[in-house]
Amino acid sequence: MLLKDKLEGIGWVAYETLRRMVKAHPEVEFYFLFDREPDPMFIFADNVKPVVLFPQARHPFLFIWFFEFSVAKALKQIKPDLFFSPDGYLSLRSDVPQVAQFHDLNFEHFPKDMPKIHLWHYRKYFPKFARKAKRIVTVSEFSKQDIMDCYGIEPEKIDVAYNGVNEKFAPISDEEKVAVRAKYTGGSPYFMFVGSLHPRKNLARLFTAFDLFKSQTPAHVKLLIVGEKRWWSEPIEKAYSAMRFKDDVVFAGRLSAEDLHLVTAAASASVYVSYFEGFGIPILEAFRCETPVITSNVTSMPEVADAAALLVNPFSEASIAEGMTEMLDENVREDLIEKGRERAQDFSWDKAANDIWNCLMKAINNKN
Repeated sequence: MLLKDKLEGIGWVAYETLRRMVKAHPEVEFYFLFDREPDPMFIFADNVKPVVLFPQARHPFLFIWFFEFSVAKALKQIKPDLFFSPDGYLSLRSDVPQVAQFHDLNFEHFPKDMPKIHLWHYRKYFPKFARKAKRIVTVSEFSKQDIMDCYGIEPEKIDVAYNGVNEKFAPISDEEKVAVRAKYTGGSPYFMFVGSLHPRKNLARLFTAFDLFKSQTPAHVKLLIVGEKRWWSEPIEKAYSAMRFKDDVVFAGRLSAEDLHLVTAAASASVYVSYFEGFGIPILEAFRCETPVITSNVTSMPEVADAAALLVNPFSEASIAEGMTEMLDENVREDLIEKGRERAQDFSWDKAANDIWNCLMKAINNKN
């Protein structure tokens, strides 16, 4: 997941937490197992030893080869006290104590959202990883309960380490907002979505809801979509093609962290209405930028947002559209901005890294 200029959700979590753990514990020797030559930016300190293993793991069959043979062999040679996997994959053939970080089990609940070969791999191996792990660390109380329910794992074996949020996300001046809007939406105010354009991110209903919102209000608001079309599906394409106001939808593609900060801070609202999330970092990014948030009332999102966001039913286009309409009320916006500013203080990558570290130490010390 640590690929220069290609960090996504899990990659960012790994980047932010691992570099803090490495620097906080110079007394510990870390071996980072890569599937290609790593960029120097990911060798966080002198106590990190990079090891490049074969093959490049970009397909389920290669995942199996990588973890069951290459990683198992490397662990036999290194003889570490612990193997930690920030993306949940373990080596079933290794006897080294292991900790898996599970972010969510979306594939157990919405199997049609995933290519069949990936679904087969996740459903075959993740229950085994859950049982194999000495301990599991996950990103929300919702995900902890889900792991318990799906795989029958006892609660004492699972720790929660909430994700943090990049401190560079912060409010920007009115002049900067004008410049950002001029660049992306021709000067118009906009609602924004950020994330992989994956079916579970609910793009199809978001498009239909935005169309409904536009048909019911005279607001000159656009919808800015940030993310790659890698998972763009037929239902998403169908919903987009059917839009009456599709000309008001702007696709920004993948943005750098700096540009993402700017478009988040200049947005009238962040609309993050997935129907399944283990956490939802964009919620916190918007809070830090003092941008009000519309998010879903299911899975982990109410836990993360608490009372600081408008909660809507992600399975109802009318509910999402109603949330957008509410965001036109300046009093509603100001109230949410204040609550979001306070809620953001409850999360940090320093705390996340420390909580993960404590989980690793429990595994090494064999304590609950």
